[in-house]
Amino acid sequence: MKLETLTQVNAERAARRPVIVITDTANGEQRLVKAKDIATDPLRAELSKQLRMGKSGMIEAGGKKLFLNVYAPTARLVIVGAVHISQALAPLARSLDYDVTVVDPRTAFASPERFPDVPLVAEWPDVALPPLNIDHYTAFVAVTHDPKIDDPALLHAFARDCFYIGALGSRKTHAKRGERLRAQGASDADIARIRAPIGLNIGAVSPAEIAVSIMAEITAELRMPKENAKEQAA
Repeated sequence: MKLETLTQVNAERAARRPVIVITDTANGEQRLVKAKDIATDPLRAELSKQLRMGKSGMIEAGGKKLFLNVYAPTARLVIVGAVHISQALAPLARSLDYDVTVVDPRTAFASPERFPDVPLVAEWPDVALPPLNIDHYTAFVAVTHDPKIDDPALLHAFARDCFYIGALGSRKTHAKRGERLRAQGASDADIARIRAPIGLNIGAVSPAEIAVSIMAEITAELRMPKENAKEQAA
């Protein structure tokens, strides 16, 4: 890899922006495609597929064998609410290589005993969330059932363009949540992004089963083409 290409790759990775280096295996020629340019690239379908998978791989295009080296940021999961569901969700997400952080100002819940080996921030969302540098490669889950905690957290998730936003609660609870969020400046498009009731409909009952349904929904949003992900959530 040329020094110029390596420098660009490192700059994009430092900014947590995906980048793909395309190498012609016949002659070694390389070009770099940034995330913002994928939609207009001649190989956009192949690039988008590999990026969704988060894996490098070989393709054939125009009679050439090309190796796509994918550099994608490590996905994050921010869980607002140190509840029973979170105790099951955090280790499950970590097993899938997510960087996990749990936020809850209630220190009786956000304790190392309940969340061993998981970063905890026992602060209110307005204090806890800005330093986390939440971005598009972050899945955001609000599960406290307390509007004083969940609502400002969701507003922050909207502003940071998280790829997945989910919130615990029934449809009736979510309707009331939407009214509160609109009163605080959220748009209808923002509220439509919230997956509520949270998780895929698999008949989950226990906290562990609900955690599985949430992680499945997050995985579908990250890995599947958008139209298919929407069908799975329906």
